Amino acid sequence: MPQAVKPRRSALYMPASRTGALEKAKTLPADVLIFDLEDAVSPDMKQTARAQAVVAARSGAYGLREIVIRANGLDTPWGHDDLTAIAGSGADAALLPKVESEATIHQATALLDRHGAPDSMVVWAMMETPRAMLRADAIAGAGPRLSTLVMGTSDLAKELGAAHTQDRLPFVTSIGLCLLAARAHGLTALDGVHLDLADDEGFVAACRQGAEFGFDGKTLIHPKQVGPCNTAFSPGPEAVAEAQRIIVAHAAAEAAGQGITLVDGRLIESLHVEMAKRTVALAEAIAAGHD
Repeated sequence: MPQAVKPRRSALYMPASRTGALEKAKTLPADVLIFDLEDAVSPDMKQTARAQAVVAARSGAYGLREIVIRANGLDTPWGHDDLTAIAGSGADAALLPKVESEATIHQATALLDRHGAPDSMVVWAMMETPRAMLRADAIAGAGPRLSTLVMGTSDLAKELGAAHTQDRLPFVTSIGLCLLAARAHGLTALDGVHLDLADDEGFVAACRQGAEFGFDGKTLIHPKQVGPCNTAFSPGPEAVAEAQRIIVAHAAAEAAGQGITLVDGRLIESLHVEMAKRTVALAEAIAAGHD
């Protein structure tokens, strides 16, 4: 289990073509801000959006928030220039749309390397097509710069001919494949967006379901979604207290030469301790400045 845990509960897409949105983002409690150069930007605004995203990322005005820039695809007229600009932008990550093979990750990584991206800059991959789901394991293992898989359920629904149902059963197979691939390779996994902004109750349910599936957080399309999303993906006080009891009890058992112990009537082994330590680390990271 890594020593450092970085909260990625809420990842908010912001159209980089809109200066007002980039300014407002400075005040929002999202863990991650995704400056979008792709879907949210019309062709005639692509270059403007790229320039504004780079200026914003370089500004250092967003505090502890992670800054991610979503590039256009490498098969578009803008993709190569986007990654060239992102490499020197100071952003934390480049988000690649519609990744369908490890070759895309390799190509993007080579571009970032060629244009001087620091080792700390990582790559995120949008998983939003049937081919991506079937190649999830290969994509997730595509190299050390890759850190995160992001579900793109809107495009996936279109490709599958599937409906956006409340229980999201049409996406269960795809979600499972991506989560399995992410966890097998030690990556972060983020859930897809909830499109119905009038459906507050449904959004909260989707966040809760995403946390139950095992996602680290969720991608968002509106600032009003940030608060409920952060709540859903944050360990509550009871969960943190239980985790602390598990850590203390297991340490005492080990000191007494015992490999297992009981906490609140439940058998505790080393795997539970790893989970407990992550829960406490996440709560501490959130308390350190993410809310």
